[in-house]
Formats: sequence, structure tokens, C-alpha cells
Amino acid sequence: MEKLIPVKDINPQASQSVKKLVDAFGEAGGFTAKKIAVGVEIFEAMAVDKTCVKFLSFTADICATGTRGTLLYLVKNKMVDVIITTCGTLDHDISRSAESYYHGDFRMDDAELHKKGFHRLGNVLIKQEKHGPAIEDFVRPILNEIYKTGTKIISTRDLCWKLGEHLKDNTILYWAWKNKIPVFLPAPTDGSVGSQLWQFSQNHDFKIDVLADEKEIAKIIFEAKKAGALMIGGGVSKHHVIWWNQFRDGLDYAIQISTAPEWDGSLSGAQTREAISWGKLKEKAKHVTIEGDATVILPLIVAALSERF
Repeated sequence: MEKLIPVKDINPQASQSVKKLVDAFGEAGGFTAKKIAVGVEIFEAMAVDKTCVKFLSFTADICATGTRGTLLYLVKNKMVDVIITTCGTLDHDISRSAESYYHGDFRMDDAELHKKGFHRLGNVLIKQEKHGPAIEDFVRPILNEIYKTGTKIISTRDLCWKLGEHLKDNTILYWAWKNKIPVFLPAPTDGSVGSQLWQFSQNHDFKIDVLADEKEIAKIIFEAKKAGALMIGGGVSKHHVIWWNQFRDGLDYAIQISTAPEWDGSLSGAQTREAISWGKLKEKAKHVTIEGDATVILPLIVAALSERF
């Protein structure tokens, strides 16, 4: 048996910064609190390891909330090297540039909201005309601009950078373009931007080259001496990260934040330890799965880490 470490009570008066609070989490030995502290330790290990390529994957829903600011912080400060996400991230980045999103409630009358011109995403409200129509108004001129240069085939990485070039500096895509951090969309048609791509292709000889993305990811993977991942949620974003890393014998570091259970066998709920059996995580990798809402957990982790540098 390893040396026994006593559980220590959290003193709220002594925990007057996020770093101190999360440090106290680590000493408290309390369920999810302890996992958050472990997540910060792993993220710090990834950050100081200059040989480590840091992947960030996330689902688009959190970009409809203020947690987008936490993701933006990571990208703006070059704390990640590669982003893999869904088309909805583009949608929300563009839509929120056109109009603010608003506070709502999970229990609101959705039929009434529809009549009044609002979409509801959880407890967030989005004006209908500032989502789909605003995205179309933004994307179409850029697609025309791209096409007029003679480009008929484009990767999602290059498309994301082109969109980011035209966005404000309060968006994830802007800072990804500015810092030349590649953004990959394994499912580029699954969203409003994707619908614009399809509609544009009906009248133009224009295609998205997802295989060009795969070639670029392969280059990143095979040149990486070490690799780590911060994975928020599951789905195609998470899977694309761990799938590609199996070809370099697995991730060296992994942090997953998820609300999905593992008992239904879903990829989203699969614990990081399961990935070891597939060779997607190294047997001796530093890893943790933190169960809970990323809108609470991710800002705590990033704020605590930012105080350490």
C-alpha cells in the first residue's frame, strides 16, 4: 500500500483565489473536487512539456454560453496547438458576433418562444434572425471571395482561418487564425455554416476537402514527440482526437470533462481509461475523467492554471 495521505478540510477563508481553492480540492479528497485538482496538474504538465502537442476538443453547445470566453483564453494565449470541434462552434462564433445571446430558462414554453422568434439552447436564448439568416449573410460573401480567387476545393482548416480573418477579436476563430492554430471539423456539414457550404456548392464547382484535413492531422501526429488532449464533451470531436493518436501509440496526457455515463457504452461517456485498451492512450499516460458540467469545471481548471504561470 502507498503512503496514506490524510483528507483535509477546505477552509473557505483561506481559499481566496481560484488556485488556492483548487489546491484545496486536491487536499480535500472529495470526489469530483479531487479530480478537478488532478486535471489542473495534468494540464500544467502538458503546458510545461515543450515536446507536447496539445489538442483541444469540444462540443459547440458551450460556445453559446460564457464558457466560450474560457476557450477563447486558451486559444488567444496559445495554450493549445490544435483544435478539433464541430460545425456548431462556427455557427455560435458568427451568430454571437451579430447579436448577443440572452439568459433564458430550461422550463420556458418552447412553442411560445418559437412564435416570438427565439431559439432555446438549454437556458440560453438566441434570436432566430440573428442565427441562421445572420450566418448566411456572413458566410456567403466569404465563399464568393474564396471562389473568385480560383479556389474550388478547401480544407476545413483553411475555411476556419478564412472565417476567423473576417471575425471580431472576441471570437475563437479570430484568435485561431491570428495565432495560426489549426481548427479541424470532422463533420463540416452538421450546422448552419455547413448548410451554406452545401447551398453554395449547388451553383458553384466548390467542395470541402476533409481528406486534406486528415493529411494535415497525420503530419501533426507523426511529428509529435508527445501529445496531450483536453477533451470537453464527447462525440466526433473527442473521437477524432483519440482515434488519430492511436497511430502514434496513444496520448501521453488526457483530461476529459463529460456528463455522459459510461454504462451505455457511448464514446461520449467512455472513461479515459477505456481508451488505453484501444491504444488511444498510453498505458502509463497521465489521465483523468472529470464527471460534470464543463461550464463550471473548465473555467475553474483554466483559471487555476493561469494563476500558476
